Amino acid sequence: MMRSLRRHPAAWSLAACLALALAWAALAPPHAATRDRLFEIPKGTWERRMAGDKVEILPSVVKLTLGVQDVLLLRNSDTVPQQFGPVLIMPGQDFRLPFDQVSENQFACTAHSSGQMTVSVLALPDRGWDRLKWRLATLRHFLIEQSPG
Repeated sequence: MMRSLRRHPAAWSLAACLALALAWAALAPPHAATRDRLFEIPKGTWERRMAGDKVEILPSVVKLTLGVQDVLLLRNSDTVPQQFGPVLIMPGQDFRLPFDQVSENQFACTAHSSGQMTVSVLALPDRGWDRLKWRLATLRHFLIEQSPG
């Protein structure tokens, strides 16, 4: 056993680092720089829609996590007002909507071609496998958002 450890110290070090990272991801409390989850309506969205482009600029379902990112922040960078639920968001205006309980919410939304947006507010995952799966899903979602095209 000691002989195999001496032959592959880099592999053992890598395995130990991976085990520590997984343990941290499963047990450490989640943290976010801000509790806001920003979605921006870009300039020209209304013009593209009027030209017949079926542009989807916001996801049809937004997932928030209580205690981590539980405030929906909509930024209207377009040149026309946008309706979200009962609120009219003027050009250049931000609208923050905080959530304090697990829920599934339907909103009318003029930024969607369907006219609807769902905000799903999820509970903070428990320590262990649930939190590890949550962190991996969050990382996957972040990487997809950052990928070009």
